[in-house]
Amino acid sequence: MGYCPCFGWRKGKKLKSGEKKEPGKKPKPPVSPGIALGTKSSAALRQEPSAPKEEPNAGNRAQTFTYRQLAKATKNFRSESMIGQGGFGAVYKGILESSGQVVAVKKLDKTGLQGEKEFLVEFLMLSLLHHPNLVNLIGYCAEGDQRLLVYEYMPQGSLEDHLHYLTSDQKPLDWNTRMKIAVGAAQGLEYLHRGASPPVIYRDLKSSNILLGEGFIPKLSDFGFAKFGPSGDKSYVSTRVMGTHGYCAPEYLASGKLTTKSDIFSFGVVLLELITGRKAFDESRGREERFLVDWVRPFKDEMNITNLADPLLRVLALDYFNTHPYDSNEAKRDNPEGLENNGSPNKTTRMLDVDSERERAVAEAKMWGESWRGKKGPVG
Repeated sequence: MGYCPCFGWRKGKKLKSGEKKEPGKKPKPPVSPGIALGTKSSAALRQEPSAPKEEPNAGNRAQTFTYRQLAKATKNFRSESMIGQGGFGAVYKGILESSGQVVAVKKLDKTGLQGEKEFLVEFLMLSLLHHPNLVNLIGYCAEGDQRLLVYEYMPQGSLEDHLHYLTSDQKPLDWNTRMKIAVGAAQGLEYLHRGASPPVIYRDLKSSNILLGEGFIPKLSDFGFAKFGPSGDKSYVSTRVMGTHGYCAPEYLASGKLTTKSDIFSFGVVLLELITGRKAFDESRGREERFLVDWVRPFKDEMNITNLADPLLRVLALDYFNTHPYDSNEAKRDNPEGLENNGSPNKTTRMLDVDSERERAVAEAKMWGESWRGKKGPVG
């Protein structure tokens, strides 16, 4: 999956005439003095999003690491320590010598797609934003021309791994787990849009940026493209188009006008990935099937919607129904209106009568989702 155009690496600032380097001087925090780790200006304090109460350690400042410390933690950034590769650079698994904590270390690739500006944005955002569904920033290194970020380690990898790159010893995600991931990602996105002040537009929501911890708890990661949302009477932010093929909202691509709704479109694409098991953009497929959003449009007819389901779920559904008998009356009691909200109970009845465990599983999942949505209300 490719990125839309983005910033390149910026070379270090040249010394002015007569200016000398200060020997032995410690690296400065990688953000401007008004927002960084030290004292903040009043303007910066007004811009700082509030942290939710459930994160008691949210106020902790990011630690400063030396390059040597992180090199030692990752076994000198050996290939066997690498656990990921993105536009920013490589990500390595490491163990901090001082605490024994397992961490993920992202090392800036100076020739990569993301530049120092994205590094600064990500550091700033994750220093200010704290939520159970956002990845936790532990520290950073800004030594010489080295730029590294240190995060909590997410042992289950990314959602993209589990949907599109399953290994032989992994099982496909079942419906309940997929729903759990969707709800957690939605809560993280809701915090960015409603809990932060000013709101934050993620701008790069995709399955590879949803990391999974113990129990498949999802956390949003990679905030290099994030921007503060509009304030006052403004309804959008005009900006250079950034993002990933298949996830960008068409109105944002066409106009460069960025709103929180742009993130909602991307979230919808992730939901389609969870349902179908297909990639948002797959260049190996035919022209009409490359973009997931384009491929699903012909399935708008509710009689065909169940054909969208990930084929891997059929195996899981068969296993499930072998041990859990299906009771449509019980499912309807959980949501009295059932699927008849679409104004076509006859079509719903025919769909439920189809002799296919996969379609029954989809119907039950949809009922559960409608019931949950009715109780919780819309997220975005």
